[in-house]
Amino acid sequence: MIRLVTAGESHGPQLTAILEGLPAGLPLDEDLIRADLARRQIALGAGGRMAIETDRAAIVGGVLAGRTTGAPVALAIANANHEAWKGKSVPAYTTPRPGHADFAAAVKYGYDDVRPALERASARETASRVAAGACCRAMLGEFGIAVAGRVVALGGVPCDGADETSVTLIEQARKEGETLGGIIEVVAKGLPVGLGSHVSADRRLDARLAAAVMSIPAIKGVEIGDGFALAAMKGTETRGRMGGLAGGITDGEPLVVRAAMKPIPTTLKPQPTVDLATGEPAQTVYERSDVCPVPRAVVVVEAAVCLVLADALTEKLGGDSLAEMKARFAQLPSTCRLSPSAKTFWP
Repeated sequence: MIRLVTAGESHGPQLTAILEGLPAGLPLDEDLIRADLARRQIALGAGGRMAIETDRAAIVGGVLAGRTTGAPVALAIANANHEAWKGKSVPAYTTPRPGHADFAAAVKYGYDDVRPALERASARETASRVAAGACCRAMLGEFGIAVAGRVVALGGVPCDGADETSVTLIEQARKEGETLGGIIEVVAKGLPVGLGSHVSADRRLDARLAAAVMSIPAIKGVEIGDGFALAAMKGTETRGRMGGLAGGITDGEPLVVRAAMKPIPTTLKPQPTVDLATGEPAQTVYERSDVCPVPRAVVVVEAAVCLVLADALTEKLGGDSLAEMKARFAQLPSTCRLSPSAKTFWP
């Protein structure tokens, strides 16, 4: 029901997002989207690109007088760094970085220069998803549904992503020419019972959430609720630890999704590779990158969750306009519309 297509390269003129399926009548403006884009640019662990870009999404279609029309919403995010590359001859990049898409994409598409791979596979593309996710967050908010995320670990050490421990870990990795990964937790509250379905594999909400989150660059693991820890428990110990989903359907409890993000393989410390032009052993050439992308990625994971939940809510309610959806939401049985917990997202 909700479909997102993005286009654009890391150093191209702009990123473009086409978001289809939002109902007519949803209040939407660029300031709302900018707030999420700003969170994606937070400084802790970020590379030099963030000193150049100040992302702003221009709404170029699907919105009139501040409200969606029901047509696809088109968003454009200019790349400020494009001016530094525009019209310049860029040497071929022939030393693929281990752990990136460089080598596999070069073989798949027949590139003799891996730059087309890294330009599109770059996490720069996630700015498009964050902008689209902000639109979906606005829609969910109309139904009392809120989504929030946080960092719960960096480099295997529990932390909240912005405390003294986080800063110390990131600065130590920077000094060593290394990078850090971590774990992000996202919680959604206020969801009605009955989003998703158990009847077919591709309609299970946990499968849809996992696919969306796993599609984010550098995410290598996803769990719902206590996930992998459940495997070590007895059956009687697992009650209330399912993360808000039962049989692929929301059950009224807060939805909990965690994502494991690997360290970015681009390191200041050289790594062994091969030069595709000569076939000879070589060392990786450093491309500007984050020391730790995890704090910046929180809003990206939130966006992925918002996109899936907006899709599932639209599937449940149907309707071409926000007013029509709200009328149907109000008619859901009381057992479906449980009141969200009065507690904050986390203690």
